[in-house]
Amino acid sequence: MTPAAFRKLAPSLPETEERQHMNHPDFRVAGKIFATLGYPDKSLGMVKLSPEDQHNFSKDHPDTFVPVKGAWGRSGATSVHLKAARKDVLARAMQAAWRNVAPPRLLKSK
Repeated sequence: MTPAAFRKLAPSLPETEERQHMNHPDFRVAGKIFATLGYPDKSLGMVKLSPEDQHNFSKDHPDTFVPVKGAWGRSGATSVHLKAARKDVLARAMQAAWRNVAPPRLLKSK
């Protein structure tokens, strides 16, 4: 997975927009961030999973998904090692992250 591919995958989800946060791209639905790219370095992305999803993705794909250190990580923030990420797996994780913050009206359609 390249940063460009990550950047194409995120906006494929309904009503997602790309913005900028602390000098790196983020992806939001209804104004809430569900993924970021390039922080703390260009080799990483982040998806905001539920703690249960974080556990499962990290267990099943340990080379790709790693909980962020500290409170953010305990809340589900999960680093994505782009080089190791497969598109199909990242797409599932990104959709799970999107669902965590999307408003109920959008969840009905997805």
